[in-house]
Amino acid sequence: MKSLLQLWEQIASELGDLCHVSTSRDNQTVTARVEHEGLSFLTITLPDFGKDFEKSLDSGQICDDQFPGFARTGGLPRFLGGFLRNVFDYKSGLLLDDPCKDSIFSIRQLTLLMGKIALPCSDARVERALLKYIECEQEVRQGDRTLDPNLLEEFGQVSLVLFGDVFAQVDLAAYQGELVPKHGPGATADKLRGNSKFDQTEWTTRLEEHFPYGEYSIPSWRFSYLLEPVNFLEPGAERPVKVITVPKTLKTPRIIAVEPTCMQYTQQALMEKLVRGLERDSLVSPMIGFGQQEPNRRMAELGSRSGSLATLDLSEASDRVSNQHVRRMVRHFPHLHGALDACRSRKADVPGHGVIRLAKFASMGSAVCFPVEAMVFLTIAVMGIMRHRSLRHARDIRSLHGQVRVYGDDIIIPTDCVDSVIDLLEAFSLKVNVSKSLWTGKFRESCGAEFYDGRDISITRVRQTFPSSRKETTKVIATVSLRNRLYEAGLWRSAFWIDTWMEPLLGGNYPYVMPDSPVLGRVSFCGYDTQRLDPFTHTPQVKGYVVKAQPPASKVSGEGALLKWFLKRGEEPFADRDHLVRSGRPKSVDIRLRWARSV
Repeated sequence: MKSLLQLWEQIASELGDLCHVSTSRDNQTVTARVEHEGLSFLTITLPDFGKDFEKSLDSGQICDDQFPGFARTGGLPRFLGGFLRNVFDYKSGLLLDDPCKDSIFSIRQLTLLMGKIALPCSDARVERALLKYIECEQEVRQGDRTLDPNLLEEFGQVSLVLFGDVFAQVDLAAYQGELVPKHGPGATADKLRGNSKFDQTEWTTRLEEHFPYGEYSIPSWRFSYLLEPVNFLEPGAERPVKVITVPKTLKTPRIIAVEPTCMQYTQQALMEKLVRGLERDSLVSPMIGFGQQEPNRRMAELGSRSGSLATLDLSEASDRVSNQHVRRMVRHFPHLHGALDACRSRKADVPGHGVIRLAKFASMGSAVCFPVEAMVFLTIAVMGIMRHRSLRHARDIRSLHGQVRVYGDDIIIPTDCVDSVIDLLEAFSLKVNVSKSLWTGKFRESCGAEFYDGRDISITRVRQTFPSSRKETTKVIATVSLRNRLYEAGLWRSAFWIDTWMEPLLGGNYPYVMPDSPVLGRVSFCGYDTQRLDPFTHTPQVKGYVVKAQPPASKVSGEGALLKWFLKRGEEPFADRDHLVRSGRPKSVDIRLRWARSV
């Protein structure tokens, strides 16, 4: 904790010099409150301060109910008061006509620096998150009962206009058996890992109708003997998804659902076909994204300058998408509808609460969750815009290109349509995160990028605590990454301070390298070190620590190996020559000292 406090003081000092502000009293306040409150002051209290600051930017003034727990002088909190005076009027708390953008960046950097550090939550906070998961499920079920049928019908019509062509393509592919499944690298509810997934012997009767095991899980019918040990589960006996928590913030964990292998396997087939179709469709591809976040970021920058575009963020986004809404969206496409329903898990095993039946379409962890939720959100957003602007024809939707875009739960819409869109989102039992939804001021945020009046004020975050030895590999890697991100953000003194921490740990093997080098080294705009030339390629090399993450031992049967080859994408051979004996996510990560390129 001491190292994190020292880092905060170092960054505060550097930003204070940038903005011509003294931070000595701010350092005293942080030191005193960390001693009294512990690490939660840096990871919970300060991020709450930062969120209130962002609300103030959006509303144009500091309100009386903001910044609780911080004393005030005039209309501003005393903490970070030097920076705040460059942004808001000292007496009234109103936003200045020309606020200092460096100070805006500085306040956000100092308050949000450690808001997403990967530390485990307390048991009480974990239990609270699980209870919220149960409550969310009940609210979705209640929303299904109270939703206006006419509104649901309109939802189906608009989604048909938007995605009808894509759905028709996927529907045909499902009918002709052209969907190609694949296994992901992650954990599964039945605990199959690596190559063992290619020898799976658990299937469901629901899947059998649309994804016959003999067509999708064995190389060919010549190997029909592989069907003998397969356990075909009836709906009542299906394995539920396993709900788990993973670190998100110290305030609350992230909840995800680990899918059974057979479900995850077939979900990948649908996901790939849906995403490819959506990204190629001339009508919706400019309005929805899956791999490229840059279009959302450019639109957020435009919205911060012109005020014409708003950025909306949803809370519990995936957990609030009702299965009934998805069914209505694809009801005209029987094969897509059937395949989507077959690979959807209907039950969840929630720790401490037993197995519950799901009203949501899918939790985070399902391969089809991301594209399906994006389509639902885009449909509702377009509905709200059409209502507000009295648009009636399908051709009018093309006029929204450049004004509407959805990436997951990051939604960008025209500012004049905000009220209409939010009303509809809430009518469909979705929850708008008001603290992160922006439309009135000059601050916008989307896909991890933040802008104020056209200037990028994105911050650098600490993801791990500092290492105390080289054996803490994950922390070493994260700290070197933090150092380089601070350097690239212009916080050079803070980056050099981290160097003084890392040099003794790495035993002097801490060279200057380019960003693409595999060596854990220092990025510099002044160049890179060259200690020798590679004898074969003549590229510059240095001696340093390189990350080594070896997949665990995982042998595959002959039939499983053949299936793996048939499912391979592209014509290139497998990149890993040992993929048949080692596969899956590495159980641990190590760093090894060796020669490697510095560029």
